[in-house]
Amino acid sequence: MTAMFRDNTLAWLAFGVSLVLFVAYEGWVLWVGHHAPHRMARTAHARMRASWADALSQRPGFEIVAVQTLRNSLMSATIAASTAALALMGTITLAGGTVLETISHPQAGAGLALRPVLEALLMLVLFASYVCSSMAMRYYNHAGFVMSMPVQSDERRPLEPMARDHVERAGLLYSWGLRFFLMVAPLVAGIVNPLLMPMMTAVLVFVLWFFDRPAKLG
Repeated sequence: MTAMFRDNTLAWLAFGVSLVLFVAYEGWVLWVGHHAPHRMARTAHARMRASWADALSQRPGFEIVAVQTLRNSLMSATIAASTAALALMGTITLAGGTVLETISHPQAGAGLALRPVLEALLMLVLFASYVCSSMAMRYYNHAGFVMSMPVQSDERRPLEPMARDHVERAGLLYSWGLRFFLMVAPLVAGIVNPLLMPMMTAVLVFVLWFFDRPAKLG
């Protein structure tokens, strides 16, 4: 019983280290993105998409180009949402019953085991990835209706700020959907062996650091 308690403590400690590492990185990304938007891909790309919507709103004859671009983005979000949904269904099928049983009837003296918590978090991040990608699809779809209207039409002019906002939001949601999906890696590593979680989280942060660097201009 003592060895089981010690192993459970080490597992939760590894989880805590991983959580602190990831939260610290995300906090740094949010802080830099707020104070220097051009230094983070998330905020820099959001501004780029808004500028794209503004530019095409002043170019008659480019409505088809705008719709095709939005369609490509919509398909990317659709693929991401479908992948997250399939992964979520598989995870629920394999681990849903075990998670509910373990959390409802924890083993006496050993404390709450980490594995069912990680499996529950795995379902949560997959669901969050699905929701973000689905919402991105919704915004891209609405923006497409506006951007397909003739540029010089009276009906389009009052809707252009909404289209700009929708395109910007859709990109941010799509980015968060991919981010949540990447969080699967340390969770799966923790399910296999909790002591692998900090190392996998460090690898994830390193990869995200490259993704979060925008392209240099000029």
